[in-house]
Amino acid sequence: MSSQRFKDAQQVIPGGVNSPVRSFSSMIGDPIFIERASESRIYDHDGNAYIDYVNSWGPTITGHADPDIIHAIEQQLGKGLTYGAPTQLETELATTICELIPSIDLVRMVNSGTEATMSAIRLARGATRRDKIIKFEGCYHGHVDSLLIKAGSGALTLGSPTSPGIPRSLAEETIVLPYNNSKLVKQAFAEWGNDIAAIIVEPIAGNMNCIAPSHDFLHTLRRCCDEHNSVLIFDEVMTGFRVALGGAQAHYGITPDLTTLGKVIGGGLPVGAFGGKRAIMEHIAPLGDVYQAGTLSGNPLAMCAGQTMLNKISNDTGLYTRLEEKARYLCNGLRAIADELSIPFSTRVVGSMFGFFFGAKTAPNNFDEVMQCNIEQFKTFHHNMITQGVYLAPSAFEAGFINTTLTQDDINITLNAARIAMTELTNI
Repeated sequence: MSSQRFKDAQQVIPGGVNSPVRSFSSMIGDPIFIERASESRIYDHDGNAYIDYVNSWGPTITGHADPDIIHAIEQQLGKGLTYGAPTQLETELATTICELIPSIDLVRMVNSGTEATMSAIRLARGATRRDKIIKFEGCYHGHVDSLLIKAGSGALTLGSPTSPGIPRSLAEETIVLPYNNSKLVKQAFAEWGNDIAAIIVEPIAGNMNCIAPSHDFLHTLRRCCDEHNSVLIFDEVMTGFRVALGGAQAHYGITPDLTTLGKVIGGGLPVGAFGGKRAIMEHIAPLGDVYQAGTLSGNPLAMCAGQTMLNKISNDTGLYTRLEEKARYLCNGLRAIADELSIPFSTRVVGSMFGFFFGAKTAPNNFDEVMQCNIEQFKTFHHNMITQGVYLAPSAFEAGFINTTLTQDDINITLNAARIAMTELTNI
């Protein structure tokens, strides 16, 4: 049973998990321990199958255990797992990324999204010789000290640490603003513009559920950075190759100075990357004096898996249309059920990312609005869906994802389960 496996894990792993959201600490029940996955489903150690809308938090666009990616990894396995030396595989994947994302002239491979954002922040500070960073409340950029910061006591005050272990002096170099608030961005630059090294933003926020940028928000960020010679960083660890072939920047037509990537470019294996304008990237060692390194960066298994993934999705011209149609069919169905049951409910779809919100008739646009949603209804709904074989993110603050192997029947099964699950929510 997963419950016993969880107890065993807690004896040797802090909280029983290696990433906190997996613990189900804010959900009902214990986490499910997964044994294997295939196409649109994951399977626990007891043989139960679940239709999966987490998809390892985004990377499995073409489904679990994609045979082409598995074959590429198997071919590489016989050649060795890691070298700590340059490979042609790194060059090939870097070339593909630069071709698919025109804002990237040079790209450096790392091992995780957190490492990518950490490096991009250091690079922006080193290139501008400035210290202050603007981030947005509700956006998550990995567990980087500079970015695990919550908003200060006022709309235009410097941040304070979210976690023990982060020096207050470092937090005070981070300005935390509400997402989608262009007015406060302009005010922040009016006050600190000459000290701001960079803005870092999720162009589509996927860590406070699924929040899309307002019409002028990303344009405002671009203009402010241009006016003050600051660096605009798009954190596309989640959205890169997820919402469009060129990422959210292609979807919205905004060009950042630096981009961080992860998830999809590893084809399911751990990987990250950061890249951007040549003039900025040339500040990175060994070309420049901003130091960054990684023994396992450019791991050959991750490189061949990522190259296979990007080849597949770039050669499939109808991919993103099909994924979005599935996401909209799912969310429209969920909303129709909630309307029938008179449950306040809203949804949002951007490409193959989606989110839904209990207690909100209109989809939220920032962290404060997300926090006003009915979290208790979500917790009960989540538990009811799990018991019916549908796996949703174990948090009301995480986006969902669609993969190509999800069928119409899978979605209809999901909607039938949702109708049953929602009937218990009318009194919550």
